[in-house]
Amino acid sequence: MNKKIFIIILTVVILALIAVVIYFAREAQQSQRELQEFEEMMAFEKEMLEQEWENFSVEFSTFPTTIHNDSLLRLLDEEKLRVQQLLEELRITRATNRTRILELERELQTVRGIMRSYIVQIDSLNRANERLERENVQVRRQVTAATQQVEALSREREVLTETVARASRLDITNFAFTALNANGRSTNRFSQIATLRFNYTIAKNITAPPGMKTIFLRITRPDGEVMTKNPDNVFPFENRNLEYSARKNFEFGGEALDDVIFWRVEEILQAGTHRADFFIDGNHVGRFNFEIRR
Repeated sequence: MNKKIFIIILTVVILALIAVVIYFAREAQQSQRELQEFEEMMAFEKEMLEQEWENFSVEFSTFPTTIHNDSLLRLLDEEKLRVQQLLEELRITRATNRTRILELERELQTVRGIMRSYIVQIDSLNRANERLERENVQVRRQVTAATQQVEALSREREVLTETVARASRLDITNFAFTALNANGRSTNRFSQIATLRFNYTIAKNITAPPGMKTIFLRITRPDGEVMTKNPDNVFPFENRNLEYSARKNFEFGGEALDDVIFWRVEEILQAGTHRADFFIDGNHVGRFNFEIRR
């Protein structure tokens, strides 16, 4: 009896194993078909993208550039070369690397926009040359204006690059000044001021490099003199050294950071409007005025 039960159980187990094997075999076949369909789709999309940009490259490689503007032509040639480099990378990129293909497509779209703006300028200058043959001096003025416009476009591009760099610059907000007495309490009496407290917030900036940084505070009196404990307390700023009043190290991780700096009064204070300037990473990140009243 036990032997029969054993045989029955063994049979059931074997059948179950066979069913599991069949199930996973079918799943594997389905996954293989889906993977193959995905690869075919990506290969088709990649082929279409390559064809589109090859046509685009041919279109602009045959564009007539009869205007003699070396600056603009050089920029256009640089963008043409960039298209060829991106196309070459697209050709060698695996069809299954969808992330990189999408990145290349976005880069190519950006380059196309830039090249079209250059072509618009070239068209404008070519038309100006044609008018120059008919209208002489008047058209020459138009060519000059168009050339200046192209140069302005180049300068705007440089400004855009600088703007991107400034995006990573930190900024100071929520500045507040408090005069403290010897007990560390707020005071409005000029004669009791022993410490100057400066509260501020380093604004959130996720594009700024994280890590340890140093903030420099430069306090300027009403007479224009910088308040400092030592004339050797300087930091570099725009190819020169500036005196600072106080400095503090802090760790920045991208989120807004509330902080405070103190100045111990060891000199005769001046009444009137003072100025507090903050500097971080070689950048002037904040300027605020505050009053010390008698």
